[in-house]
Parts: sequence; C-alpha cells; structure tokens
Amino acid sequence: MPRLTMRIHSLHTDIVKPERFTWPFCYEPHPLCLLACEEVKKEIERIQPAEGKMFGVLVVETSDGLGFLAAYSGLLEGRNDWEYFVPPVFDAQQPDGYFKQKEREISAINHHPTPDTQHQNREMSQQLQLWLFQHYRMLNANGEEKDLVEIWHDYHQSPKIQKRFPLPPGGTGDCCAPKLLQYAYQNHLKPVCMAEFWWGPSPQSAIRHHGEFYPACRGKCKPVLTWMLQGLKVDDDPEQTGFLHQGIEIIYEDEAIAAVYKPSGMLSVPGKADDYSVSTWAKERWPHAMLPHRLDLLTSGIMLVAKTPDAYHHLQEQFICRTIKKKYLAVVEGEMHAEHGIIDLPLSSDPLNRPYQIVDHQHGKRAITEYRVQASDTKDGRTRYLLALYPHTGRTHQLRMHCAHQEGLNSPIVGDELYGHKADRLYLQAESIAFVHPVTGKRLHLFCPSDKKIWPM
Repeated sequence: MPRLTMRIHSLHTDIVKPERFTWPFCYEPHPLCLLACEEVKKEIERIQPAEGKMFGVLVVETSDGLGFLAAYSGLLEGRNDWEYFVPPVFDAQQPDGYFKQKEREISAINHHPTPDTQHQNREMSQQLQLWLFQHYRMLNANGEEKDLVEIWHDYHQSPKIQKRFPLPPGGTGDCCAPKLLQYAYQNHLKPVCMAEFWWGPSPQSAIRHHGEFYPACRGKCKPVLTWMLQGLKVDDDPEQTGFLHQGIEIIYEDEAIAAVYKPSGMLSVPGKADDYSVSTWAKERWPHAMLPHRLDLLTSGIMLVAKTPDAYHHLQEQFICRTIKKKYLAVVEGEMHAEHGIIDLPLSSDPLNRPYQIVDHQHGKRAITEYRVQASDTKDGRTRYLLALYPHTGRTHQLRMHCAHQEGLNSPIVGDELYGHKADRLYLQAESIAFVHPVTGKRLHLFCPSDKKIWPM
C-alpha cells in the first residue's frame, strides 16, 4: 500500500467525470486530464529532462475519490524508477538481470563480427526479444492476462504481417498508456480518462510540438491497448462510425471525363467503415467511372473522374509523368520567414503505424513542395497564413508533413489532427488542376467553385 500512495496523486475538483473512457487514438483531452497534466508539468520542470519525451496521465477512481497516475514513455534521463511516475510493466534495466547480461553477451560478439557470429547474433537478439516480450504480462479490465507475443499475434492475424514482423517492435509495452493502465489494474483503480502530451524539443523524424497533446501510437500501442481496454466502456472509434455523406459538385463534364469538388470528410474510394465515396458516387452516374488520383479524407478540392478506360489510362500516364500540375491552398499557423521557397524533405511510412509519415533522410523517398505566401491575418495574437502549395512529387501526406515538420515550414496546417491541432476541418484544398484532355489533346485548367474558398476563415 505505501507504493500505491506514492504513485497516485489527488485531484481536488468539482469537474464531472466522463461517462466513458477515452478512445486513445483520437480524442479531445477531458478537463480532468488537463488539470492533472498541469500538475505533472510541475514535476517535469523540477526534473528538467534534456531530451523531448511523451508524458501521460490517467485519471482514476479510488475509494477516496478521484486521483491520477503519471507516466513517461521509455526511460526518463536513463532511468525508469522515478517515484512520481508509475513503474515499467517489466523492469529489464537491472544491471545484473538476465536481459542486461544477455545484451552484454551479444554486444561482445559484435566486437568480432564474422558471417557465423552475425547469424548467431541475429538469433540471440531475436530470442532475447522473445524472452523479454513474454515477460510483459498485460492485464485488461476483465482481469485477464496475456503476454505481448500473444497479444501481437492475436491482433495481427495476417500471415504477411506475421512473417514480416514475427515480434512486436522494440519498446512495445513501454509507452505511457500501457504503463498507466497496467498499474491501475494491478492496484484495483478504475480508469476514468487519459491523455498524453509531448514535452521538450521535437525528434528529428516525427512531428512533436512542445506541450501539445497526441494520440497513442498505433504501431506499438494499438494491439496492446485493444487488449487492455477490453472490459471498459470506451468512447466510440471515429474510424468505425462512418463519415458524413456530403454532396459532391460537378465542376466540368464531357463525354470522356468529369471534374468534381470533393468536400472535406469524404473518402475518395471506399474504406473499411464506410463505402460511400467519390468513387461509388461516380459509378452510380457513370458505370465505367474510374479515379486516376485521390485526395486524403480530410482534404477538400477538385478531383478528376475518367468515364472510359482510355481516358483513365491517359490521365494516369500524365500523373505518372508528372505533367499534371496541381495547386493547393492551405491555411497554416506559425511564423513564415520567407514569401516563397522550396521544401525538399524525404518521407517514409511505418507500415505498423499508419497513416503517419516521418522524415527519413536515409531511406525515405524524395518529396518536393514549392510554396508561396498569398495572405496573412492576425487574431487574438495568432497569425495565420494562406499558402499556395505546388507539389512536385506526390508522397502520402507530403503537404501536411512539409508544412508541419521543423525542417520544413514548422507551421502545421490548421485542423491537421495528425501533425498539428484539431479544428472544425483540415484547411487544405486542391484548388486547381491543369492537364491535357485525353480526347481533344487541349490543355485544360480547372478551378474549385468560387463559393468553396477556405480563406478568409
């Protein structure tokens, strides 16, 4: 019991608790979490960590009322035993423990590499990871227990994923959310709500802004939390509840092609939870319709539709050869230090942490965006800029990453929930498109309707 009282912190407030627990992969921090985070920030400032770190809070019910637990992902200043924060699910950092001994043994082999020792090293490393993950015995709200390997295989039942990733990624189980829930279950505390925030400088690859809240990671935490949340009444997953079926406006049409306006929040092609999309809408009107390109769910703007196979292949070839020119408009928040420029940052994705992208200078694909400042406006001490964005390549989330990343503009697009701040929508729109008509051979330049502007906000 002394250990419990050391890790739990009181919350004295009249704020009403939520009816359901937080869906950790898409949420607005509850006022109880905001209150708890302010207390945690005081402890962080006392420690003054040198590197950026994700921290989390879990508001819980106890016999004495509401309290909260705090955690950090991984290690904090090389330690995992800070008294203010919950302990790790499994402590592999003991110098004389099995894990550290085996690590030293593997490291010694690496000092004298040969083809045989390299093979031996890989096998030993994999066996050590297997041993480690089997010692992470994760609980859920039903009182059931599984180790990380069982959880991983139950969640990823695809043979392709299991072959490529037979074990969870390194560090699985050491993020904030699993540590917080595990400690709560072990000590018979009822989870109420949860939130995670970044503190300190951003890492080089991913986008993290000091003091901002973020969802739990998908690659490491989605399988684990899917298990650990069983038995709790949890907020609905927005990805499974479908999207608003908003109307589409036809901008241009002839016998071979059409151009339509796609609203923000509508899929380009059918998804897992919703089959209503620009594609299905188009096929209802033109039986042979095909889309030669796509827009992200939250991006609005102009899209081309091919009515015939010949038109589709012709337009697709233009996209491949990059002869189709597109202009996007985006509203960003931050500071602009130049009226015009080129962003050249290579991007790659983690197949286990979709849809996030990262800047990857070693293995990423080259991504180039030209930008021009069109207008600016300052309200309540915050300046927002309207940018024209011209993608010279077509990488996933290229414009969003190039705007938000600290090596790019360091100014996230307003409403970008993945890389910036939530708003009523994502203020990114495919404003115009120029291409060669697949039948006439003439170059067309089409624009969004005048009543669909995203500026002024």
